[in-house]
Amino acid sequence: MLTHLHIRNYALISHLDIDFHEGFSVMTGETGAGKSIILGALNLVMGARADTKTITEGEERCVIEATFAEAKGDEAIRQEIIIRRELNTNGRSRSFVNDEVVTQAELKALARQLIDIHSQHESLMLGDDLFQLQIVDSIANNQAEQDAYSAAYERYTQAQHELHQYQQRAAKAQADADYVAFQWQQLEDAHLQADELEELEAEEYRLAHAEEIQSALATALQQLDSDNGALSLIHASKSAIANCQLPIADRLDSVEIELKDIVSDIQRLYDRTERDPMRLEQVQERQSMLQTLMKKHRVQTIAELIALHEELGLQMQQLANYDEDIARLQGELEQAKQVLSASADALTASRKKVCSPTPSLSEGAREGDSIASRLIEDMQRLGVKHANVAVQITPTEDFTPTGKDDVQFLFAANLNQSLRRVAEVASGGEISRLMLCIKALIASTNGLPTIIFDEIDTGVSGAIASQMGEIMRQIAASRQVISITHLPQVATKGEHHYLVYKEDTDVRTETHIRELTTPEHEAEIEKMRQL
Repeated sequence: MLTHLHIRNYALISHLDIDFHEGFSVMTGETGAGKSIILGALNLVMGARADTKTITEGEERCVIEATFAEAKGDEAIRQEIIIRRELNTNGRSRSFVNDEVVTQAELKALARQLIDIHSQHESLMLGDDLFQLQIVDSIANNQAEQDAYSAAYERYTQAQHELHQYQQRAAKAQADADYVAFQWQQLEDAHLQADELEELEAEEYRLAHAEEIQSALATALQQLDSDNGALSLIHASKSAIANCQLPIADRLDSVEIELKDIVSDIQRLYDRTERDPMRLEQVQERQSMLQTLMKKHRVQTIAELIALHEELGLQMQQLANYDEDIARLQGELEQAKQVLSASADALTASRKKVCSPTPSLSEGAREGDSIASRLIEDMQRLGVKHANVAVQITPTEDFTPTGKDDVQFLFAANLNQSLRRVAEVASGGEISRLMLCIKALIASTNGLPTIIFDEIDTGVSGAIASQMGEIMRQIAASRQVISITHLPQVATKGEHHYLVYKEDTDVRTETHIRELTTPEHEAEIEKMRQL
């Protein structure tokens, strides 16, 4: 439950510290006194979106801190949870739980377990289909079934996506199959070799310049291997010093051997070099074909063409596997659908269990009564004598993120009036009363420790307002309830009474809150009755 609220530099509040108690508390004050400011600060600390405009004018930072006492096992043992929200004028917002930084999502998740702030806007949401479904789920206390369905729904939608994506790829691949096969065959027929282009370029040069090369080689042979050539001169030099036993003779011998090898290589090149116009044409055609392929496929080397050839081969092989893979994915989808269907059935059963009509509304049978029967009884207590309520569950055409159910709250306020959607037939006062009855029902089925009602009694007065206050007091028997109200009939039911008021200082108008003593409480109630 909420035990303490600290606010600094928020809107018209420069500093506020207030303790709260168990049971039923009421909060009153004149219109414009600042009740909505306090509620706004509490919403902010519960994870609402921050707005720098709420920082008190002239200040750099606002701080809101709420302290909760959470029961752990033995009710006498309580653990404090302190939530703090800090907002700076530069737009930076930070959230803390027991002085540890948390994300806004984490803060909201924690807040949902600690407190329910019911605003007038939430009553209007009673006409929203999803909100009605959430009411049923809350009363059914079916979180386990919801979690199981959500996991199954995620797997089902993922399997649908995987199959759809694979079918698209398969269709595209099939459409491109002939072209892929043509490209692969073209590269296959090319008999590609990684270094071939460089070798062709060298051969083309030799063939195109055969006469020049032969002439140069002939000149080299003449200079090296004629009677007066280099080889003869080296041999003569070696013979001249052969008997002198000089080390240089061995070096001349090595030079002679190497020069003979060079002469042999030049001779072989000379013999192989000849004009061959037909071969030159073949080499040039081969080069042109390879370069055309590289340009077509936008690559720079033959090695890249070879890699593309292999990739196209894999694509052709994969085409043969598409049907098998699609059949496998269809099987996985069908299996996921069966799991989802079973989860949806379990979720639907949990909802129908609390919505099914019961044969009687006897005093001792309330715990087993349906949502509708309990709401009818409570609405009659609140003055809607001929109230009739039904919760209609119909199957949706397909699975949705929340199950396979469409939930509709149907309502009639008058005798023999046909049931219709709440938003279509209920007045503002009737919606407020119905919402209070729903909150009372939810409170009896879950362990939410704190509920704050923000003027849920709008549109009612007199004995009906007193009955609404009594229902809130009954809810507070098992949890903390705080009601913001303008009605003395509700305020008089409170065990604790807080007054919100404004005071003018030399600098600004400021909002304050204080708990009233018993005499002050009685005086405030009398004042409210006279308004």
